Amino acid sequence: MDDESGRRGTESEPPEEASPGFGIGAVARRLGVPAPTLRTWNLRYGIGPSHRSPGGHRRYDAADLVRLEEMSRLVKAGVPPAEAARSALRHPGTAAPPEERAAQAPGHPGSVVPAQERAAQTPPRDTAVPGVTALSRAVLNLDDHAVTACLHAALDRQGVVWTWERLVQPVFAAITRRQERSGAGIEIEHLFSERLLSALIRRSARPERPVHPRPVLLACAEEEQHTLPVHALAAALTTAYRLETRVLGARTPYAALAEAMRRVGPLAVFVWSQVGTTGDPAPLRSLPALRPASRIFVGGPGWWDGGLPPGVTRVASLREAQARIRAVLGP
Repeated sequence: MDDESGRRGTESEPPEEASPGFGIGAVARRLGVPAPTLRTWNLRYGIGPSHRSPGGHRRYDAADLVRLEEMSRLVKAGVPPAEAARSALRHPGTAAPPEERAAQAPGHPGSVVPAQERAAQTPPRDTAVPGVTALSRAVLNLDDHAVTACLHAALDRQGVVWTWERLVQPVFAAITRRQERSGAGIEIEHLFSERLLSALIRRSARPERPVHPRPVLLACAEEEQHTLPVHALAAALTTAYRLETRVLGARTPYAALAEAMRRVGPLAVFVWSQVGTTGDPAPLRSLPALRPASRIFVGGPGWWDGGLPPGVTRVASLREAQARIRAVLGP
């Protein structure tokens, strides 16, 4: 029986130089992860040593260390161990060890179904992606890599609307509460915003075959600087319906929006207002009436009650905005 207690110079585990690779004790010291935890990761998640020494001792090679370092980093960031292991096993630059490749082969008694196939076979579950606590902890630690991994996992497996409602909004609420209590935390908000913006922009690129020839035009109200909801809607429309979107961004003058409408001839227009100083609906009357017509929607808590011009529809959520613009396409 292998002795993997990590003690140096014992008869049951030769010194590192006696055989290639690393013993579990050396790996435990290197990563700061107890040897029993490494054994658990190997037994439960298949993330362990790839080789054995001539004497039969388990040995970790360089690729094993890369996977374990990634696993350890994600767990410390608050990612659930099962999810961290799946991510670590997919880590770029490493290949699964021979035993894992055999176990993943179709028909093998212990075969592991890839994540993509599992998602196709079963409905997505909340536990398939990191939760609010894990993502909040990664944001608080300014762990750029973990925040990015959490966001991409959620967006890929649950979609934009779910991620926005179930992760993004609660995390932003937690950041806001922290700022109100301590007066600090701007750096946390900025890092999370930048990582989220990057992830959303990647998902709003023009589809190869847009479902409609006319794009959707999205902008922030004049002097409005909060752009994330606009990018979230663009990503949701692109990924869910293959609609082409054009995002004009923050502080879009109404004259510029009107000119863009004339040049693009959009299927729909969406304007966001976050704060009351940007939510005056009167300038919306200056937007042109196009032929064929463009449906105009507004969203956000900044819009004043009443006074919307005829033909302008206010939506209350990202989910409603997505559904209303989808309805413009017809049955």
